[in-house]
Amino acid sequence: MCRLLYIKSRKLFQIPYHLHIFAGIARNSKEYQGHGWGLAYIQRGEWKHYRNINPVWEDNLDQFGETDLILAHARSAFQDRDIAIENNMPFYDDRYVFIFNGELHGVKINAAGRIGAEKIFNFIKRFNRGDITQAIIKAQAILEKRSKYIRAMNLIIADRDTASVASMFNEEEEYFTMYYKESSDGVIICSEKYPDGHKWLALENRSVRVFQ
Repeated sequence: MCRLLYIKSRKLFQIPYHLHIFAGIARNSKEYQGHGWGLAYIQRGEWKHYRNINPVWEDNLDQFGETDLILAHARSAFQDRDIAIENNMPFYDDRYVFIFNGELHGVKINAAGRIGAEKIFNFIKRFNRGDITQAIIKAQAILEKRSKYIRAMNLIIADRDTASVASMFNEEEEYFTMYYKESSDGVIICSEKYPDGHKWLALENRSVRVFQ
């Protein structure tokens, strides 16, 4: 059960500031989030990607500069299996960046991927006809029908302009609820509220929402 972070700002911000907060969230999580981590961010108009097999709180987070868009993922591998840097998110293609937190049992789909999250990413894209949000909704419905049980299925798919965020869980509301904070500067979405004392809103369970 992983931790997710998405930030899109109308002005540049320092990446390390948010990563240090994110690392604290991951380190203090009730479930171990130390099976590696990854980051996708925009720099000089291009996507940059970083992965490390070590826990995020043990890495040098001050190595990153500034950006106006990031997606970060701290991994908690299912049953402590398949721990390899290639399995660390974010996953990405020429347009989209994908991060996932969830657990599905008895899934019967045919999709490419080393681990379940990558298979779900590729499965969603199969239904993309120019609207990735509708692709998520369609794929999500099929995954429900073809799974014996879904503990949770939270995900974010983003390009340079928008993020489509899906929240679904059938247990542990406190743990699986995602939160967001919007302001005139942009939006922050995270698996947990920042410990900043500000007002954060909960994403509704079984919802898919677009943030721009």
